[in-house]
Amino acid sequence: MMVNGSKFHLLSVVGLFLSFCELTFSLKVTSTSPGVLEKAEGDGVIMDCKFTIESTESGPWDIEWSLQPPDNNGPSNLIITYSGDRVFGDYYGPLKDRVHFMETDPTAGDASLSITKLKYNDTGTYQCKVKKAPGLDSLNVKLVVLVKPSKPRCSITGTTETGNDIALHCMSTEGTTPLTYTWEKTTGTKTLPSRSVLDSTSGTLSMKNVSTDFSGIYRCRVSNKVGSDECIVNFSATEPTNNAGVIAGAVIGVLLFLLLLLILIFCCLRRRKEKKFEREIQHEIKEDVPAPKSRASTARSFLSSNRSSLGSMSPSNMDTYPKTQYSKIGNGDYGVQPTSMNSEPSKVAGHNLSRMGAVPVMIPAQSKDGSIV
Repeated sequence: MMVNGSKFHLLSVVGLFLSFCELTFSLKVTSTSPGVLEKAEGDGVIMDCKFTIESTESGPWDIEWSLQPPDNNGPSNLIITYSGDRVFGDYYGPLKDRVHFMETDPTAGDASLSITKLKYNDTGTYQCKVKKAPGLDSLNVKLVVLVKPSKPRCSITGTTETGNDIALHCMSTEGTTPLTYTWEKTTGTKTLPSRSVLDSTSGTLSMKNVSTDFSGIYRCRVSNKVGSDECIVNFSATEPTNNAGVIAGAVIGVLLFLLLLLILIFCCLRRRKEKKFEREIQHEIKEDVPAPKSRASTARSFLSSNRSSLGSMSPSNMDTYPKTQYSKIGNGDYGVQPTSMNSEPSKVAGHNLSRMGAVPVMIPAQSKDGSIV
C-alpha cells in the first residue's frame, strides 16, 4: 500500500510540472534583433520583441521593459509598461520622453521598444517581459551606445628646413575606442613620401630627412565603428638659412651698440670733470681775494681818524708838525725847468684796480685851513 501511495504522489508532481510547462510554453517571446546592438550617440534604436500566445490564456495583459544595471548588481529600473489597457512610460527619468512602444496596441503580438536621441549612459541590458496568466516569457537585448570621434586637431613638430626630421600629429579628444588614424597627401603625387612612417593608433606620421618634394597638403582621418572626422595641415619645406651671416650680423650689431654706449659714457664723464674743474677754480678765486669792505664803514673809519688828527692840532703845537718844503723856482741860470705842480699822475683803469684788489673809498673834502667841509 505504501509503495502504491508513493507512486501516486510522484505521478501527481510530474503531472503538475508538465501542466506548468505546457502553460509556460504556450506564450513564446522571440526577437530578430542581434544579441548586442551597437549604435552611435544621438541616433535612435529599435529593440525587437515579438510574441505568440495560445488562446487558452485568459488572464490580464502585463507587458514591461526594464533596464538592468551594467554590472548586473542591484535591482533593475522599470522603463515602460502596458497594463490595464494603458501605457505608463514615466518610470525612469533619464529615458523620459525618449522611449515608447512601436505599436499602439502591443497586445497584438509586437512589444518592440523604440529609444530616440541615444546617450552614452543608455548603454546596458534591456529586458522585455510579456505576461498573460498563466503564460509568461521574456528576452534580453544588450545595447552599446558608441561615441563618434570628435573633430581631430592636426599639428606639425620639428624644423621645416630641408634635411631635418618632422612629425605630423593628429589627435581626437573624444570617441569610443578603438580609434583608427590614417594620413594621405592630397596634392602633388598624392602619395605619402617613401621616408615616412605612420602610427595608426597614435595618429603620428613621422618623416625623415625632408626635402622640397615633401611639401603639400596632408589630410588625417580618424574613425571608429560609428563615425569619422578629419583635419588637414599644410606643410612647406624651406631651404636652410645662412646661419653664419645671421650670427655675424648679430655680433656686429652688439659691438656697435657697445661702442656707442662707451662713447656716451666717456662724454658724460668728461662733461662731469669739466664742471668739477670750473667749480674748483671759482672756489680758489673766492679764497684768494678778500671780501671788500662796505663803503659806509670805510668812510666812517676815515672820518673818525681825520677828526682825531685835526682835533689834536692847535696854534701852540702847529710848529711841531713838519712843513712841506717847496723848492724855489729856479731861474734861467740853471737851465732847468721847474716841474709843474699841475702835472697829473698816471691813471689806472677801474677794472684793473678791481683785479688788483683795490677797494673804493669815499674821501671827504677839506678846506685850505685843514678843516673838513
